[in-house]
Amino acid sequence: MRSEVWLGYPGVTMSFPWAVGSATGVGSYPGDDPAEALRIVLGELPELPHLPELPDRGPGADLTGRTAGLLVDLPVHLQPSGWRFADRPGRDLRRARDHLARDLDVLEELAGGHDGPFKIQVCGPWTLAATIELRHGDRALRDPGAVRDLAASLAEGVAGHVAEVRRRLPDARILLQLDEPALPAVLAGRVPTASGFSRLPAVEPPVAEQHLRQVIETASAGDAAFPVVHCCARDVPYGLLRGAGAKAISVDLALVPERHDDAVGETIDAGVGLWLGAVPGTDTALPALKDTAEPVRNLWRRLGFPPARLAEQVVVTPACGLAGASPRYVRAAVKRCRDTARMLFEAAE
Repeated sequence: MRSEVWLGYPGVTMSFPWAVGSATGVGSYPGDDPAEALRIVLGELPELPHLPELPDRGPGADLTGRTAGLLVDLPVHLQPSGWRFADRPGRDLRRARDHLARDLDVLEELAGGHDGPFKIQVCGPWTLAATIELRHGDRALRDPGAVRDLAASLAEGVAGHVAEVRRRLPDARILLQLDEPALPAVLAGRVPTASGFSRLPAVEPPVAEQHLRQVIETASAGDAAFPVVHCCARDVPYGLLRGAGAKAISVDLALVPERHDDAVGETIDAGVGLWLGAVPGTDTALPALKDTAEPVRNLWRRLGFPPARLAEQVVVTPACGLAGASPRYVRAAVKRCRDTARMLFEAAE
């Protein structure tokens, strides 16, 4: 198994399970063949591969349904409006669990001997609460008691999932990414009601941090996993994510404004990894390699950190998932992430 990279700077000691100059994917890929998607990941992102998600397979393979399949004693089923809590498990839940079981079988077959870092992704508690409906049709986010139950159930279910992945990849170092694209809207009171005519009340930051921390601490207990939180939205709450226990934060670089420099700088200074989405997630003509790397360098220069630290603490990723991209572009995008990370590392030597 790869040794962790240990870094020492004044006032902070950092430990990252990825190699210097690494790149990875966010999560989703196009298509419906888990073996083909995983082969692409293993071939193009060998330093920090991940388990791809394939929402094109339909209900149960989407972000919400896939994670809802992990919930303990909280069955869900699919309604025209989306996923909703149910009285008992049904075929929709079985389909979600079957998709994940198939993915894990493929993972063990193709990567069972992997001895480096390996990332898996699940939906975080606040994005889940903002998308799953209660039995009467309103969003779970409206009911604090329902959110508490959801967070506890998710924590237990994700811990079991991490244990199962570790069983399939006994020599790997597992990284657990919690996807929280809805968290800024939850904190700002921008999540619409089920009817769409009004907005749900904002959640107080200490409450949001508490439930996210519960999931992170339960799922990563005993160093079972290295926790990462991904938020491809504006107004990423860096301080809250650090307080909840995130050891790396994944963001869309294009959505990092200068007014967030203090928060980003405090995150870096605290020894938290920064995963920067530097490559578009949908088909586009990619610029020259140096032009992809330059926004990463610009951010680092703006914050005033030593250049050598960039390649150690930063992981390069696509801006978000790649499910909306063509297969041809996916290969180009993940290769560009890897080449950009390598360029940043070589420039710092």
